[in-house]
Amino acid sequence: MPYPQSPRWRRRLPVPLAAATAVVLLVSPAAATAPQPAAPADAGPVAGEQASVVEVLLDGTAELDALVATGVDLDHHVERTEDGVVAHAVVTPSEAARLTAAGFTLGDALYRPEDSRARIAEREATIAAHVAENREFAAAASDPTAPDVSDVKIIRADYYTSGTSQILSVEAKWAQGQTASNTLTVERDSGPGTAMGSGGTQTISRFVDAGVYLYHRGAATVTARPEYVRITSPTGDVAVAKVREWLPTPETSPEPPGYQKDFVTSYLTPTELYARIHQLAAEFPDLAEIVELPYKTNGYRRHAQAVLGAANASRVAVDSLAWGHEGGNDISVELANPGPGNATTGVTVIGSHIRVNLATDAAGAVTSTAAQVVAALNSGAGSLVRAYTYRGSPGTGVVAPAPRTPLTDDLSAPASVSRDPHPVYAIRIGKHRDGTKTGVLAYAQEHAREWVPPLVTIETAERLLRNYAHDGRTKQLLNNLDIWIAPSINPDGGHYSFYDFNSQRKNMTNHCPLTGAADFLGRDSWGVDVNRNYTEYSLFDGYSGASSSCTSGTYAGPSELSEPEDKNLDWLASRPNIKFSMNLHSSGNYFMWSPGAYALPDRTSAPRPSLADESFFWGASSRILTAIKQHRNMAVTPARTGPISDVLYSAAGNSGDMLWYKYGIYAWNFEVGTSFQPQWDEAHDETMEFANGLVELMRVARDYASDKKRPESTLTIAPSSTPGMVNVTFDVSEPAAVFYTLDGAAPTYESTLYGSAGVREGGETLTVPAGTRVNWFSVDAAGNVENNYQPDGNGKNYRKGQAVLPTS
Repeated sequence: MPYPQSPRWRRRLPVPLAAATAVVLLVSPAAATAPQPAAPADAGPVAGEQASVVEVLLDGTAELDALVATGVDLDHHVERTEDGVVAHAVVTPSEAARLTAAGFTLGDALYRPEDSRARIAEREATIAAHVAENREFAAAASDPTAPDVSDVKIIRADYYTSGTSQILSVEAKWAQGQTASNTLTVERDSGPGTAMGSGGTQTISRFVDAGVYLYHRGAATVTARPEYVRITSPTGDVAVAKVREWLPTPETSPEPPGYQKDFVTSYLTPTELYARIHQLAAEFPDLAEIVELPYKTNGYRRHAQAVLGAANASRVAVDSLAWGHEGGNDISVELANPGPGNATTGVTVIGSHIRVNLATDAAGAVTSTAAQVVAALNSGAGSLVRAYTYRGSPGTGVVAPAPRTPLTDDLSAPASVSRDPHPVYAIRIGKHRDGTKTGVLAYAQEHAREWVPPLVTIETAERLLRNYAHDGRTKQLLNNLDIWIAPSINPDGGHYSFYDFNSQRKNMTNHCPLTGAADFLGRDSWGVDVNRNYTEYSLFDGYSGASSSCTSGTYAGPSELSEPEDKNLDWLASRPNIKFSMNLHSSGNYFMWSPGAYALPDRTSAPRPSLADESFFWGASSRILTAIKQHRNMAVTPARTGPISDVLYSAAGNSGDMLWYKYGIYAWNFEVGTSFQPQWDEAHDETMEFANGLVELMRVARDYASDKKRPESTLTIAPSSTPGMVNVTFDVSEPAAVFYTLDGAAPTYESTLYGSAGVREGGETLTVPAGTRVNWFSVDAAGNVENNYQPDGNGKNYRKGQAVLPTS
């Protein structure tokens, strides 16, 4: 990473034993009275049920922790209101009933299976019609006269437009926020020169996560842009801040006349995504190539299965040894009553049909138990099938005769979708694809049901290649960057989402044990959450936000990097020239970076970026989000921009953390739109606007690669409430690290690094004795050092100042 001291902040740190132990519980002591996950052990997934997105109405974050602990599949939406927390869960009717029985309150259904079926029909109609026709970051400015005496501090005050609305978002910290539940009232003026309060008031509420108070926040519509806001705390202390504009509309468009865009016309399956990038690489061989990543997936395939019987103790589960498409789907099993009394259990195999003759007593009643039938099947038909009792049952129940039952892999995709282990492809774009140029990585569909993010990658690739010949800015990108775009990291899950189960989140690998939900009735709940299987701050390190349950929506897998999908991304990230990345997800309209995980019960966070890195994230994010907003003036809000664990929740083992902490890549995460599979008109708009943002990330990388400008810094001295002391802060002309000394020594990279004042705040305030000699220098993200100073302890041209209040 560019900042010399940064790597020491990115090492994986062990979780304290107490924290690691508590993580197993997943809920803090404060959550002891919240609903608890209490489903019976055999109440596994019910196959064939379709899932809906429903609201879960929670009293607070303790109950949210309890909800996460159930392993329920959560959408990315978590909204904190004055009345509690509203989360969105992806649940089947059976799962909804179990949540209700466990004490959770469900609200409205926001998205139903028929919505996805409508999207599929819409997609097919769009494709048919097409064939027929054509064959800122803004830092808060608190009142400087009394920053160290007021118990309330405004950390952000952002005005922005979104659609036709004008909005003011305010964040503040109150010294009593951890223990007191008060809301804070924000007063506004109505513009320059107007009275405070003339613009009205709004309230902001405590944001408490995992039992820890972070800050107060809230947003409200306004009729005029205020210049200042003021908060008077319940104790009477006052804070005033100047309002900054969030994502201002630029004066000129980054797209010149003739710029080509709008290349996607429908949703695309993984097979179609890969075909599209192959077509592009063939059309532009001087600018692009296809790279097959080193690890093939398990494949869109399953063993054929059946579950015979109704009651758990008398159920028999049967799996083919061959894959379904390789003969398993031809197998059938029959449990037959032979008729006469005193029969013994036996198995007959005729071709692919297996007949089990059940044992009977003297009266001719069936006496074979499930365990006996399992033993008979494995002994007499073990070359075709594997049998086992249902989910760990001892199998003591007497089985009922069952007619000839075909085994099936239950996969519905057409034959054009390969059933073999699937290669994963990326398109590499650039004039010089030899590792000598700054690398940028974009990847999508870690989560299978997220259909818009892959389209953003395709639209971006099309724009880059088709505008190269006539647009100078695009040519600069491809001449100076090495761009990798992987449109579908998880093709197996993606195909399953399109053709079988639209709510599929994970890959298709069945890691469930035979004593668990490995049988046919668990088929819609298998798989690893690809975005919980990476190496940094994972479930296996003791961090929160992933599950060890094989049927959980956030199942982390049996070990870190157990899945080929994750190994492929690790291979991509290990390219030494890659410095920037974007992980595209949906939904929620978030824009995030590391840290993405913490450990319970004390919310022990993965290491936070340095102030300089955090400033770089914010500054680049402002550019990217402004480009997104240009399409239709829809803003990603300040409250949904920032580190993952600050604005959403803990996500142990996510890919962004691996890229940042392991490889030092500036790694962002989109959460596109407000639905996994919106109607096409909305999906198209989301594709267009977030492709704007992805292209702007390329421009950020290009500016980084060509940055030769040295940063400049200044020292600001302000009064302190402590006699004989003054307050010292540093200001820099761009995101840059500041290293300083207070003892007269020359500053080096081993000197103290100027830090952040706190979560979502700017630089810290140093309180030092008046007259202290301050020596310092700054270095930006590209490694440019202020004044061309050589920080080896021998240089003399570092910055020098004295902590003395200016005279009037």
